[in-house]
Amino acid sequence: MAQSESGNNLMDHSNETETKWKISDKGIVLKETPEPWIPKVLDIDPLREKVLLDEMERCIIETEKSEFYRKLKEQLQSPLISKHMRRVLGSESKMQVIIYGIGNIEWHEKRNRMQLSLPILMKKDFTWIGDIEIFDPILQTIECRVMKALGCSVCSFNEHGRREALKPTLFFMPFCQRTLIDNLLQTNWKISLLKNIVLLGNSFKRNIDISVRHLKLVSGDDQKIKKSDLGYIWVAKKFANEFPIRTRFDDYGLPGYDELPGRNSFHPFKGLSWHFFSNATETKLSLDEGYLDVKKYLFKHI
Repeated sequence: MAQSESGNNLMDHSNETETKWKISDKGIVLKETPEPWIPKVLDIDPLREKVLLDEMERCIIETEKSEFYRKLKEQLQSPLISKHMRRVLGSESKMQVIIYGIGNIEWHEKRNRMQLSLPILMKKDFTWIGDIEIFDPILQTIECRVMKALGCSVCSFNEHGRREALKPTLFFMPFCQRTLIDNLLQTNWKISLLKNIVLLGNSFKRNIDISVRHLKLVSGDDQKIKKSDLGYIWVAKKFANEFPIRTRFDDYGLPGYDELPGRNSFHPFKGLSWHFFSNATETKLSLDEGYLDVKKYLFKHI
């Protein structure tokens, strides 16, 4: 049986602890194991592949010229973010990139192509960015081939987000469901693993706000909900350093952004934040039992 680093009252990977988190029928922490995966659509169409590759290359060039990417590079080069990145890297020279939930990039998925452009550009501009690996169960063969042509690899296993960060790893998870993020945190719920993680994904605060409102509706209880039903994000947000991605909705300069429906609502990077976990301690990893006062939380945070 796996043991947590403190050995006392911490969330670990034991059956007892996992069951504890899944005791409620409203719980969201899943226990999937990796399984082999191949694209559902295996057709190879050279013409479609060329068209998609051209569209991706054009999107990368235009994203690189955008005001958004200029601001993002400034943020990454700022003393504060640079300090956190160096802390994660430690003695390593490269940080691998794992992308979950990028979605389809063919047809009219402009937002997804913009999102994929980001780590590709980061690898070009920052020497500490290492290999890029991608997984999304809805990817087609043509999309996988284009991603490989762009210098990325595609994972052949569905890990359900359960990748151990044995070395410095940037997880890019744009608009992923909280279950996937919880799986990632649960798998790495040790100080020795959390310190290797940079997570670029949905703001933890925003995730919790949405989850509280959802659980309130599902339970029908306006007064309280179990804190354990909020998953590992509830605990992690208390010690994670979170830095929002800078976005502007008036003059963003992203390729095809003006053509997106409801562009402010479906902004490709809206609500994303950098998350760092170097502040994790054995005490801070302890399971937060008890109930959350819903009305008090919503009044204070929403």
